[in-house]
Amino acid sequence: MSLPPLIEIIPLAAPVRAEIIVPGSKSITNRALVLAALTEGETVLAGALWSEDTQVMVDCLRDLGFMVNVALDPHESANRTVTVYGVGGQVPRGGTPGQPLELFVGNAGTTARFLTAMCCLGQGVYRLDGVPRMRERPQAALFQALRQLGYRLDSPNDKLPALVFGRGPLGRQLTPPASPMGTAACRVSITESSQFASALLLSAKAGGWTVHLTGANAEESAYVAMTSKLCAAFPERGGPFQIEPDASSGSYFLAAGIMANLGSGISNSIRIAHWPASGWQIDASFPRFWPLPKVVSRQTDLGDSILTAMILAPFGDAPVQFTDLGRLRVQECERVTAMRQQLTACGARVTEKGDCLEIFPSLLHGAEIETYHDHRIAMCFGVVALRVPGIKIRNPGCVRKTFPNFYRKLAEPPSLGLGVRVLDARTRRRLTGPELEAD
Repeated sequence: MSLPPLIEIIPLAAPVRAEIIVPGSKSITNRALVLAALTEGETVLAGALWSEDTQVMVDCLRDLGFMVNVALDPHESANRTVTVYGVGGQVPRGGTPGQPLELFVGNAGTTARFLTAMCCLGQGVYRLDGVPRMRERPQAALFQALRQLGYRLDSPNDKLPALVFGRGPLGRQLTPPASPMGTAACRVSITESSQFASALLLSAKAGGWTVHLTGANAEESAYVAMTSKLCAAFPERGGPFQIEPDASSGSYFLAAGIMANLGSGISNSIRIAHWPASGWQIDASFPRFWPLPKVVSRQTDLGDSILTAMILAPFGDAPVQFTDLGRLRVQECERVTAMRQQLTACGARVTEKGDCLEIFPSLLHGAEIETYHDHRIAMCFGVVALRVPGIKIRNPGCVRKTFPNFYRKLAEPPSLGLGVRVLDARTRRRLTGPELEAD
């Protein structure tokens, strides 16, 4: 069963007291899957997100030849317990130039980038490809860094589809350029995406690589720091590893709580169970951003939850500038333009200048929201709908990418959900239970 093509979410009408369980972190799950495949022995990942992006990673690992077992999580339907059997940094052999081993990455940027680097550790040829949008997303900086290490990657435009010619770990080969320690070295820019650096760092130990990062505050980039900390904390010889809830996903329900309490005279309490405490996720700082400050930076303040902050801005008391948004333009959709257009469609005053959006206090009204097949656009305006009547969401099923039971969390009765009514916008029929899951 799948969601209808257009849904309407009816605003909250009664007080809510809820503690929401959000699924595991996508960023941590996909990093942990790669590390588990490259370690020795059996690694059990508890609380792993089970969504489109993580399923495609598991599918690719299986296609590569790794054994991966998946079991239901008794506490959260969008999580799984995933057991990965690593073989000590070895990657199963690929194909030939004429018949490469095919890996389909969908629109998962982490899978595309992380496996490109990982496949270099194998022998033979691997072909990575994805959906049309993934073929548009940048890969050049990663490809160039891997070529510096001595690997061959063929692509006519340095994007997907691409052929990766594995030659195994380099160990202490003195392949130019070399580091003072004798390992092969490369430089990579994180200007377009920090995932390039993360891809290299995840495979660096197994590959015998030294990775030098370039770009503003490269070493302090939140997602690069997450990767480095995860590599340091991950069990070297397998064992259990707990994945914490996704702070970006949690931000939608924190914003829902803020929306519910704005000028309503009703006391609402919406909390997130087990809010991430590791310090690995930049979006774990989201609770500190209400009331919103005058300036919020995508580079230093928030990650994906900066979009959640944007939907709160029209309800604030003063204009807010959202800065350093360049990377949002090359993600699942062109998110800067998308947010400007859809907020404007709802009546918000928004100006775009360079990689900055300024959003002014505004009185919003209903609209039919174009999601651009982007899960975060869909979820952001799903939260707006809790406050603003008449919000309808096109292609709501795109939330399957990271939060397949998002609408079910909205609709389940408190305290596990918000008790919101979600309708098929064409028939006006209320959707319930499994109908709200994004297949």
